[in-house]
Amino acid sequence: MTQTLPVGISVTARVPASSANLGPGFDSLGLALGLYDEITVTTTGSGLDIRVEGEGAEEVPWGPTHLVVRAVERGLEAAGVWADGLEIVCRNVIPHSRGLGSSASAVVGGLAAANGLVRKVAPERALDDAQLVQLSSEFEGHPDNASASVLGGAVVSWSEAGVDAEQRVYRAVKLAVDPAIKVVVLVPSVRSSTAHTRGLLPDLVPHRDASFNVSRAALAVVALTQRPDLLMPATEDMLHQGQRAPALPLTTKWIAVLRKAGIAATVSGAGPTVLALTTEPFPAELRAAAEADDLTVLELEVAGGVEVI
Repeated sequence: MTQTLPVGISVTARVPASSANLGPGFDSLGLALGLYDEITVTTTGSGLDIRVEGEGAEEVPWGPTHLVVRAVERGLEAAGVWADGLEIVCRNVIPHSRGLGSSASAVVGGLAAANGLVRKVAPERALDDAQLVQLSSEFEGHPDNASASVLGGAVVSWSEAGVDAEQRVYRAVKLAVDPAIKVVVLVPSVRSSTAHTRGLLPDLVPHRDASFNVSRAALAVVALTQRPDLLMPATEDMLHQGQRAPALPLTTKWIAVLRKAGIAATVSGAGPTVLALTTEPFPAELRAAAEADDLTVLELEVAGGVEVI
């Protein structure tokens, strides 16, 4: 039986950005990054009031089709509760269409906020992390970004066949990242379409390329958790970065520059952001050169998972 939430309860979800693939782990490896959106949801007597501040405020729809609104409603539905009205305020910091998981963060934040409301009133109906991974991944179609924002740290994610042919079951496990690893992202001012860059990938790949990536993805787990000295070989890839390179010239250039300098660098998700993993301070001369190329250089922590305040 559906339970109606009382008017006037409020929560805020703080949800991290994420980077997917990390080189070889296409659609499977992810990393939560210390760049956060905040979503405040309050129950009201009726209707929907949504406000968006910060990144994308003038571009996203302020209504029922907004991704956060859809995620909040899906979270309430999954928990078996209802709200007569909602006020939603989104404070966006994560850049949109840059390969930093902004859409996954919006979904995870909306689901987590809904779950926070449920936990206040009917804790026995609250969703667990596995359910949040499943629901958020259903929005995304793959679990790498979403599960990183749910669980925090680095994640290995995958999908399995469900009970019927149309269903996918999404799962993820968290990895404890070696504390010596530092994260730097180089964010271009231009945007990239995930659909476009994914469309550049071939349907079939040579066996040798698949074998190469299997070895590097396995090595990435070792490098991230206990052997950061192996980050350079562990972030090599044959399946997607080269294929996307023609559409991402600045990204491709800076991956080469950083790797030549001994810094493990990859495309963050579908790009165009560059993800760099290192155990040393980021060189000042490389920062200056990147900024001269109109890149924003951010040094970020490896983040924990979404939090509800």
